[in-house]
Amino acid sequence: MATSHTGLPKKVPPTVFSKRQVLADLVAVDRDPQSQARILALENGFRTRVQAHVASLPLTNARLGAFSTSPFVLLIYAHLKQFTRLSQLESHIPAAKLFSSIETSAGRMIEDVALPVYGWQTVPSGMHTANSALDGKCLHGAVLKAVTLKSGPRCLNDEMSENFADNVVQHGPAWLQENGAAQLEFTYGVLYGTRAQSNKKDWHILRKIAAKLPADHVIQPPDQRWDCGFALGTHRATATIRIGKDWWTYLGGSDLCLTEVCVALIRACVSPGVADPADQNYAISDLGALVAWPSGHPPVNVLCLQASQLPWLFLLMVHFCDALRD
Repeated sequence: MATSHTGLPKKVPPTVFSKRQVLADLVAVDRDPQSQARILALENGFRTRVQAHVASLPLTNARLGAFSTSPFVLLIYAHLKQFTRLSQLESHIPAAKLFSSIETSAGRMIEDVALPVYGWQTVPSGMHTANSALDGKCLHGAVLKAVTLKSGPRCLNDEMSENFADNVVQHGPAWLQENGAAQLEFTYGVLYGTRAQSNKKDWHILRKIAAKLPADHVIQPPDQRWDCGFALGTHRATATIRIGKDWWTYLGGSDLCLTEVCVALIRACVSPGVADPADQNYAISDLGALVAWPSGHPPVNVLCLQASQLPWLFLLMVHFCDALRD
């Protein structure tokens, strides 16, 4: 069995969220006019993108080929559900296509809507260009903040890590020149997840950046760290891995950025209505406990979300931590 690199951070403490803190953050954004303005901008952007995407899906009068189904998956699923008629299977095919299609585009939708709201620019670029590794940028004085974004914490493989390191080392000086900046702050950002959930291929971007530079250009090695400092010619640079809430805090400059994004998503996608009863028996064994109201916590009345939407906030926050406790 291959051993991990000696510089890899050995212990990654779990990211633990408190439902009480989630609710306190919700109240904070509800009372902040600037937060409310950002939530409205995010909500409108998300809703427009979601509606356009749903309208493009082959949901009615579609031909079987539009769903790109695997014959093996169809039969195994039929066995799992003990189907005897094709009509029983047919209703499940569009749902499967919906999930796979939405998953492909959801990350890009979030990037394109959220970056401008928080003062960043999206970076449209073709493959094999100097900017192909960049999804967003922000010029802060003489510092160029540049980011490449992935949807989840296990998106990378070894080849991709190598390519990102090559791009930073080879094209970093051009990024600085193009934007009139003197210092580079590069981020590999992940939209959800935690460091503990990462396959650690992201950390190898840092290791490979350091390995590709002359030793005297490495100012802060990445050993046991999630960042590194280095020189690109005469320019100082850093590279940092930011996963989940860490990324959103960096983007928005506040711990409340994640709350703003989640509230906007819920408002764009989930209509107010009647919530499940407290004793709802979910098929997923731990779902009820995850979305349950924290024990002894008084009701929370906010304008930005209705009572029936609050369990959805807990559901979203689960994806940014390793444990969600009362």
